[in-house]
Parts: sequence; structure tokens; C-alpha cells
Amino acid sequence: MERLNSKLYLQNCYIMKENERLRRKAQLLNQENQALLSELKQKLSKSPKSSNDPNGGAATTIPDLNLCSSSSTNPTKTSKP
Repeated sequence: MERLNSKLYLQNCYIMKENERLRRKAQLLNQENQALLSELKQKLSKSPKSSNDPNGGAATTIPDLNLCSSSSTNPTKTSKP
């Protein structure tokens, strides 16, 4: 029983380490996404407006991709056994 407990503990430690690695990667991807979105918004705001286009030459509304983000800005820390 103690051997099984040790094995499960090590697996849990590995999973938590991998989870933290993936969380950091998701945060970096989110930052990159935000930078690209900001750049796109700047380019769209500087583009010449067409008089024939009812939207004034701008593309349709850019969706806020943070609304569907699965990564949390304040992740809860799990305590080690």
C-alpha cells in the first residue's frame, strides 16, 4: 500500500509540474495573441476609409478572444500532500 501511495505521489508531482509548464506556455501565447490583436487594431484604425463601404473601410468587429480563454490569471495553487 505504501508503495502504491509513493507511486501515486510521484505521478501527482509530475502532473503538477507539467500543468505549471502548460500554464506558463498558455500565458505566453495569450501575451503574444494580445500583442498581435493590438497591432491588428492599430493597422485597422490607420487604414484609409472607403466612402463606398458602409463600415468605413474597417473590418467587422474584432471579437475579444479573452472571453473564451481557458487559462486563468489567478490560478489556484494546490497543496502538496
